[in-house]
Amino acid sequence: MKIRTHSPRVIAARKTIVELLLSTHPDDCLYCDRNLNCELQRLAEELNIRERRIRGRKIKPRLDQSSPAIVRELSKCILCGRCVRVCEELITANSLDFINKGKNTHVGAAMDRDFNFSSCIHCGQCVMVCPTGALHEKHSITEVQEYLNKPGIKKIIQYSPLVPEGIAAEMGIKYNRDFDRVLNSILRKIGFDLVFSTGAGADICITEITGQLREKIENKNNDGPLFVTACPAWVKFAEQSMPELIPKLSTVKSPQQITGALIKTLVADRQGVKAEEIFSVSVTPCMAMKFEARRDGMMKKGISDVDSVLTVRELARLIKLNGIDASGSDREHFDEPLAGRSSMALLAEVSGGITEAVLRLLHFNITGKEIDRNMFKKLRAGGNFREIAIMAGETEIKAAVVDGLTGLGKLKSDANSGNDYHLVEVMVCPGGCVNGAGLPFTSSREEIRNRMKIIFQADETEAINLPVKSPSVINLYGKLLKEDKQTSDGKLFHTHFEKRNVLL
Repeated sequence: MKIRTHSPRVIAARKTIVELLLSTHPDDCLYCDRNLNCELQRLAEELNIRERRIRGRKIKPRLDQSSPAIVRELSKCILCGRCVRVCEELITANSLDFINKGKNTHVGAAMDRDFNFSSCIHCGQCVMVCPTGALHEKHSITEVQEYLNKPGIKKIIQYSPLVPEGIAAEMGIKYNRDFDRVLNSILRKIGFDLVFSTGAGADICITEITGQLREKIENKNNDGPLFVTACPAWVKFAEQSMPELIPKLSTVKSPQQITGALIKTLVADRQGVKAEEIFSVSVTPCMAMKFEARRDGMMKKGISDVDSVLTVRELARLIKLNGIDASGSDREHFDEPLAGRSSMALLAEVSGGITEAVLRLLHFNITGKEIDRNMFKKLRAGGNFREIAIMAGETEIKAAVVDGLTGLGKLKSDANSGNDYHLVEVMVCPGGCVNGAGLPFTSSREEIRNRMKIIFQADETEAINLPVKSPSVINLYGKLLKEDKQTSDGKLFHTHFEKRNVLL
């Protein structure tokens, strides 16, 4: 059998289908979030569509900005169903579905209400698969620009260890380890007074979780595993869909919020300014961090730990908007006291990385020796559910990693069969933050593997491979936190969680 895939008849049929899609599509490409990166636009170009031959009734514009992370524009939706599938089959949040029939069909949340009424966990994976920009992140660039031009305000920015690689990819620059320092220089040129590493907050997060786990083991607390809460999308899912797990959630804040809390307290005191005189920005590969920054438990005396959250794509746009040449920028260090990190902070960007970091640190704290990294090959392998057991002294410690929410079924079946774990890590985005929705749209499986490779290589080559060896962490715990009244009690790094009610 011979099949012709580009015969005149086939090409004409394809062209007609795209023309039908364009007949009801809005003509606002210049203002669209996906302009020059739109599949529908690309198909129209490939099929040589140069005029509107078919005219249909435009879809009634409906802009849903109720979500802190995702904006929904129904007028741009072409009913491809990708967002419905990824939400139902990959993420299992079941927040989106087709509504009505025929020409009135559209994609929406439960009862056709806005996103803030739905079970959406703001992971943003629907944004990554949307071909037209009907779903996109809620931009904070304008807000950041306004504050950068305000006198009398201290502008401070933090970014996670994975951000430089994403910025390099977004700007078409070959990434190397020195690009972190280049990015620091770029951010200061934009107008930020201080640049900090979220990696310092990741080290503190790992240290605090390790302390909680050790206390749980020493007290022989058998009321279930301790769940890592570094993934805000997972936390929201647990609050609304698995409220019975809330007492088992670790109270430790995410690295972003820990760093933000330190900026508004410790750094504010060292700079001689009040917390309200600081505008704190975080750059992250995770869209759910936009939601997390607005949680009630992520503020002190009514002042948020983090004022604005940018995705990697947004920061790349801000850099281009300021006309900064990345290739000609100097190399500058982070600012103290949140300048250093261990390789564990970078490992936390991978699913299972926090579990590995906690177990390695716990083993070191108990025995005084580092554990063999080869013990963690299982955690670094593929699969939506992975488990490991290590010996720390005379104690066997069991942990599990749920890579994507589809692995929760295996966790439940193991729990029902009497398989008890001390620690469980859940990451909503398969692969972890290396597959976050705030990274460039061009992400492929090969690029995700390359990001993982960079992280694992850094863990092998970097000299500081544990938080207890990081000068920044040693200085913070040994001196700075004890001297500051706002941080001396250690409560600053902890928060609370509560049950959330959603429509469906």
